[in-house]
Amino acid sequence: MRITFAPWGETLAEMADAAARAERAGAAVVWAPELHRSATVSAAALAQATSTAQVGTAIALAFTRSPMVTALEALDLDEISGGRFLLGLGTGVQRLNEDWHHARWGKPVTHLTETVRNVRAFWADACAGREIDLDGEHEPMRIRGYERPYPMVRDSIPVYLAAMGPAMTRLAGRIADGWISHELCSPAYLKSRILPEVETGLEAAGRDRDEIELVVSACCSVDADPAAAVDRVRGHVGFYASVRTYADFFDFHGLGEAQQRVVEAFRAGAGAEHLAEVVTPGMVDAITLNGDRDRVAEQLSAYEGIADAVKLSAPTHGLTPAQVRAGQDEVIALIHTLTGGRQ
Repeated sequence: MRITFAPWGETLAEMADAAARAERAGAAVVWAPELHRSATVSAAALAQATSTAQVGTAIALAFTRSPMVTALEALDLDEISGGRFLLGLGTGVQRLNEDWHHARWGKPVTHLTETVRNVRAFWADACAGREIDLDGEHEPMRIRGYERPYPMVRDSIPVYLAAMGPAMTRLAGRIADGWISHELCSPAYLKSRILPEVETGLEAAGRDRDEIELVVSACCSVDADPAAAVDRVRGHVGFYASVRTYADFFDFHGLGEAQQRVVEAFRAGAGAEHLAEVVTPGMVDAITLNGDRDRVAEQLSAYEGIADAVKLSAPTHGLTPAQVRAGQDEVIALIHTLTGGRQ
């Protein structure tokens, strides 16, 4: 099981430095998210700060870029990284796409299927000067008289899809080189809810299990003081619990009532970044990695045999930059403990 890492930084320079330190600690991949920064620009910074770890987007929004722009950015990032890039794509939610980005939403599974098809077709055909003529409900693509005049580092770049619901998870099994979980994903949820859907998708496409890498994301709070570890991650759990979209996830863990208390606090005026006091230690234990290094290592072992890789990240919500920084340093130290560092 590969240990990977999602670095944080107040500046891109700090984010890149954290990635470099994680690489030295033994992280196999460093991942760039998209919300407060551009995933692709951040990935470029991470690629230039590292030399051996793979660099991925986890995730870049699929519908706010044209498939051609996505394909071009991926090629550039693969060049910058020397063939280390992983293209992680996700849909985001309808409101974000339509209200924030004025992007098309449509039927997300069909839309993402066509997006991935077009990106791969561009790499295979447009870069060789061949015509592309693809129909589509959401993403038709017609390119004639075009040839990218630069060499590709690789013939194709791995495409990973973020998925939580059954239909999108099955899609990852059908077409993706990798699947990336939401930031909160317990071993039990992965085994019971995610893996069967991935396997259904694989079977439908006639693919084997080893043709897809399952990357589970795990928010990780490490501290020699177990109570401090729990406190550091309460706000992070509260942030996600305030979103009704994740009701099924919390219900699965027997936390439906606990989530409802968070939702009520949020509706009463508590900011999403300041819900820590409503989050119980039981909620934290059920869906995060927390405690001293030995305890977190033991919690991580529960993913063995289910996940192919774990993407570790430090909690950020409801914390000052100094607190996030301290938590991140602990996670990087844990990675060194787990892997023995880069050889």
